[in-house]
Amino acid sequence: MASLVSADLRRRIMASIKAKDTKAELMVRRYLHRQGFRYRTNDRRLPGSPDIVLPKYRCVIFINGCFWHAHQGCSHFSFPKTNQEFWEKKLTRNKERDCRNAAVLLSLGWRVIVVWECELSTKQRREQTLLGLVNEIYEWSAESAR
Repeated sequence: MASLVSADLRRRIMASIKAKDTKAELMVRRYLHRQGFRYRTNDRRLPGSPDIVLPKYRCVIFINGCFWHAHQGCSHFSFPKTNQEFWEKKLTRNKERDCRNAAVLLSLGWRVIVVWECELSTKQRREQTLLGLVNEIYEWSAESAR
């Protein structure tokens, strides 16, 4: 199927996609703040500049877009039909980089949590995901206190 937009318009659309302060990130940050968590955002001192850093809990949170991080098995992700070689290479590199960054963070003693964009797509999934996120942070905190 032919593209519905010109190459120039497609390039401008792709260039306008934000790397930080996305709708999903803001949603998670607001929820955590309402729950009493205090955090830093996009801390460049840590590998991968995690979206949310909770120093008190030695925990980092990455909020990944399903397309940009090639979320396998997700209905929000599929490889583009045009320029396939470029996109497969790019998205594969993104996934490899994510794995490397998580491994380094774990070796430095940080807990790593990944929240996928699709987990925030409906009200029910969002509530379940955010509640699970808070429980996971507290659970790890309790374990490290032992």
